Parts: sequence; structure tokens; C-alpha cells
Amino acid sequence: MTKAIRFQRAGGVDVLAFQDVALKPPGEAEVRVRHTAIGVNFIDIYHRSGLYKVPLPSGLGLEAAGVVESVGPGVTRFREGDRIAYASGPIGAYSEAHNVVANRSVKIPDGVSDDIAAAILLKGLTAHFLLRRTYKVKAGDTILFHAAAGGVGMIAVQWARSLGATVIGTVGNDNKVEFAKRLGCHHVIVSSRENIPARVREITGGKGVPVAYDSVGRDTFMATLDSLAPLGLFVSFGNASGPVPPFDAALLAQKGSLYFTRPTLMNYVTTPEELDAGASELFDLIARGVVRRNEPKRFPLAQAADAHNALESRQTTGSLVLIPGPA
Repeated sequence: MTKAIRFQRAGGVDVLAFQDVALKPPGEAEVRVRHTAIGVNFIDIYHRSGLYKVPLPSGLGLEAAGVVESVGPGVTRFREGDRIAYASGPIGAYSEAHNVVANRSVKIPDGVSDDIAAAILLKGLTAHFLLRRTYKVKAGDTILFHAAAGGVGMIAVQWARSLGATVIGTVGNDNKVEFAKRLGCHHVIVSSRENIPARVREITGGKGVPVAYDSVGRDTFMATLDSLAPLGLFVSFGNASGPVPPFDAALLAQKGSLYFTRPTLMNYVTTPEELDAGASELFDLIARGVVRRNEPKRFPLAQAADAHNALESRQTTGSLVLIPGPA
């Protein structure tokens, strides 16, 4: 038996229960990981709330770091005692131990702590595909990145600046402005009191931006559209304020023959080679200090509800992790 967070029905944090669950030996191509740190992400909230449907009852969480405890048949990628991290499930990372697919996991290099690995892999791989593949950011680009002080934003802002881009970041309140600037934002827009498209047009001399990254969703949808240059790309990768409303595709033509995409990490790491390439670039940037991370805020695994409340409040900066046993 192992301790894990489970939920029987979709809803608020009150549906989360900390209980004993049976864990089978790792199957073909699987390893069992004894968790040392577990990442907390908005997708976990989407699963818990029912925004993203999962079969119920269910565990929760897609990302964690720890030590390989046992190896299933056919696994040559890892051996017992290896420090590894994973960021694409299977769902159930909110647990003391979990069986995961070996080819969906990566080794944690020396110099990267388990807390950082658990807090950064999903967000970092997301930043990687957003900046390097969905739209290949290059020197001279001016980009708009919403929630610049959030988990993905913290990584993406530093990364984009290192690529030579001018970064316009949005934050939810004035308390986050200086933090976003320290991360590397050249310009910071406070979304709660400023007109985002007007400020973007002012910054870009009326042109708009070629790409805008939006994880906020409903509250920023029209502002993001109105911030794009003709032929610009709207990258919608989250729903922190609720899902993007249904819209007529003709709106994209009216706004300047815009492009709209809703990418997900799973389609960008379909092979171990793709996963390793993204993780290697991410960990290299961390090792070289290009992407700097503060230690994530820690919560005991049993207090996952408190971590969700903190994340949903949108008052946090940086990442959150759950720690099996006392934090």
C-alpha cells in the first residue's frame, strides 16, 4: 500500500482525499518511482474540477521526481537507484510512489535538485515547445507572454530573452511588476488596470506582435487577438480564468488573417528522443544559469488542497511542490 490523493467526483478542493491505495509491481516497460517531490500544475486543477475529463475515481498529478525503486520487464533505460523525473503521467503523481513508463521519464542531472526537477520539468518542456517549436522565437522578435510571473512564464521569459527577443509580459497585479522585470521582461503590463492591446500597440509602434502566448484563457482572449500583428499567431495553452469562449473562425480573418493554435506537450514529446532533447536543453539552461529558479514553495502531500487553493488564487509567483511526509 502507498498513500495517495484520490477523488471520486469532480469539484472543488473538498473532493480531494488522502488515502491508502494498492500499487502493483511495475509492468512491461515501467519503473516504480519512490517520489521525493511532486509538481503542482494548473492541469491538475482542470482534472480535479472536471474542466478536463478523466475517468473517475482517479488519482491526480502528472509530474514528479524521485528514485527508481524497481524496474519492470524490458526496461534498459534506467536501473534501481537512478534519480528520474517525469512530466506526462500517467495520472497519479500525487502519491508516495507511482509506476510510470520508462520512455516517458528522464534522468535528473547532477546539480539539479529533486524539488527543482519536479517543479520545472512540465513547465520547462512546455516553455521549450512554445518557444522552440510552436513558434520558433528568434532575435529581434517582440513577443507577448501572459502570466509572466507564473510557473511557465518564469521560465519562458528568461528563455525568450536569452534568444534575443523583446518580451512583453502581463501580470495580474502591481505586486508582480518588479518580479517580472527581474525575470527579464522588457515591458510589463498589469492586466487588472491596463488596456493590454493599447499598451502592446504603444510598445510596438502600432504593429502588434507576431506571437502571443496565452495561458489565462477567457479573461484575455479578445485582448490577445487585438494585440497581434497581421498574420500573427495566437498560442492558447491554458485556461486559468476559464476556457476560451467559442468563436467564429471569421474573427481571425477580421483581425488580420490570424492563426490560432491550442498545442499540448503530449504531441511534442511522442518519442524518447524528443523528450530527451527538450529536457537536455532545459537542464542545460538551468545549469548555465540562463534560466534561474527560486526553490519552489513546499506543501505536505496530505495538504494538496492547500496547494490548489494557493495556485488558483493567482497570488503566487513561481512553482509549488508536494512533499511526501512532512514538508
